[in-house]
Amino acid sequence: MSMPAYYTTKDKIWHYTFRVLCYAIFFFLLAPILIMIPLSFNAQPFFTFTREMLTLNPDGYSLRWYRDFLGSESWMRSIRNSFGIGVAATILSTTLGTLAALGLSRSEMPAKGLIMGILISPMIVPLIISAAGMFFFFSSINIAQTYLGVVLAHAALGTPFVVITVTATLVGFDQSLIRAAANLGASPTRTFFKITMPLILPGVVSGALFAFITSFDEIVVVLFVAGVEQRTIPREMWSGIREDISPTILAVATILVMISIALLTVVELLRRRGEKLRGVTPG
Repeated sequence: MSMPAYYTTKDKIWHYTFRVLCYAIFFFLLAPILIMIPLSFNAQPFFTFTREMLTLNPDGYSLRWYRDFLGSESWMRSIRNSFGIGVAATILSTTLGTLAALGLSRSEMPAKGLIMGILISPMIVPLIISAAGMFFFFSSINIAQTYLGVVLAHAALGTPFVVITVTATLVGFDQSLIRAAANLGASPTRTFFKITMPLILPGVVSGALFAFITSFDEIVVVLFVAGVEQRTIPREMWSGIREDISPTILAVATILVMISIALLTVVELLRRRGEKLRGVTPG
C-alpha cells in the first residue's frame, strides 16, 4: 500500500520503522514454532539441524517420528483423552458461560462487576493456585484422578473465555427484538432459540473454540488432578521430555500447531461473520 502524498520525511521514516518493528515482533513470536516444524522431519534422533537437512539432502528428512507417534499406544490414548475431555469440557463451559453472559447482559442484573470478576477469576489467578485448590477440593469429594474431575477442572478454566466472547457479542444485540417477540406471543424459550441464539452464535462458537483450545493445551491442572488413565497430550509430552527425550515430541507439537491454526482460522471467520450480521464494517 502506497503512502499518502502528504507524508513528510519524518512520517515516511516512522512508517518504515513501524513496519520493521512489527516484523521483528512477529519473527520473535513465530521463530520457535517455525524452527520446530522442520526439526520434526529430522531423520536423526537429534533436536538440531543436521548437515543433510541444511543442505536439503532428502536423506536428512524422514517421517519416522510421525510413524512412531501414530504407532504408539500411549500417544494414541493421550489423543483420545485430550479430545474426549476437551469436547466434554467445552460443552459444559459453553453452556454455563453462555447462560452467565445472558444473565449479565440484563439491565436489572445486580452486582454485575462483582459477578463478572468472579467468573473470569480463573484467568487472573495464577494457574498453579487454581490447580492446587482443585486438587484438594476434588480429593475431598473423591473425584480427583477421574475423568469427571478433569472435565470439571477444564470447564472451570474454559468458562471465562465463553463469558467474555458472548458478552462482547451481546453488546451490539438489539434488545427490542426480544420485546417484539414477546409482544407477538413467543415464549422465552422460542425467542431464545429463534432470535437470540442465531444472532449470538458466532460469539458462542468462538468462546467454545477458545475453551476447547484451553482444555486441549492444559498441563498444570492435569498434573494435579489427572491420574494415569487421564493422561492428555500435553501430559504425555511433559513425561516424554522428562523420561525419554525423543523428536516424536516435535512431531506431536507440529500437529498441535496445525490444529491450533485451524481453530483460530475458524474463530476469525466467525468473527467476521458476526460483524456482518451486526452490520459492522471492518476497519
